Amino acid sequence: MTPATTPFEQMPRYVRVRSEADAAFVEFDFAIAYPDLFVELVLPRAAFERFCESNRVLHMDAAMAAAVDADMQKWRYGERHDEND
Repeated sequence: MTPATTPFEQMPRYVRVRSEADAAFVEFDFAIAYPDLFVELVLPRAAFERFCESNRVLHMDAAMAAAVDADMQKWRYGERHDEND
């Protein structure tokens, strides 16, 4: 199933933690269906854990995070910037 045909409740949810592991507040990116389309959120650690559990999130691995960063970088200044430029 593609995200367009998947019911909203079944779409994958992604989290990318941006804060330090021992921080009192967790800064993170949260995305539904498309890891590169996210909102930035901040929650106390206990609330973050409940949030992740209730949303059944998938934590982004290093490869997924790098792909999101690369996609953001190539469009950063309003025009496409390839690695070969």
